[in-house]
Amino acid sequence: MPFTLRLHRVLKAPPERIYRAFTDPAAMCKWLPPHGFTGTMHHMDPRVGGSWRMSFTNLAAGAQHTFGGEYLELQPGSRLRYTSRFDDVNLPGEMVTTIELKPVFCGTEMQVTQEGIPDVIPEAACHLGWQESLLLLTQLVEPDMPG
Repeated sequence: MPFTLRLHRVLKAPPERIYRAFTDPAAMCKWLPPHGFTGTMHHMDPRVGGSWRMSFTNLAAGAQHTFGGEYLELQPGSRLRYTSRFDDVNLPGEMVTTIELKPVFCGTEMQVTQEGIPDVIPEAACHLGWQESLLLLTQLVEPDMPG
């Protein structure tokens, strides 16, 4: 039975910068792959109805997982919803990820909800992967670099 994952973070960055990290191909390759993986963005068209396609490669083993989906909702600086499907037939189904961004006095409150995660992915592994990715996202968006 597919499961749902919910995560909450407060980042010391404006919502627009965090949103940009989800819609810029180079940024996604920098932060989304969890530790031990590299990322390649094959296609990204961030508009409602647009699609995206990416792969993660395990640096140690060389194994690659390709996945992609469609953008369902894009509200710059506040909300993203997109689907994800793995090419691997052993990872069936479609996941829907919702990212909600809310400005707060010290930065941005971020809520992540990922629904429909295949039950063949251990829930603890999914949590760990997202935690590692969100650490990398934090390191990307929090520095306030001039021009």
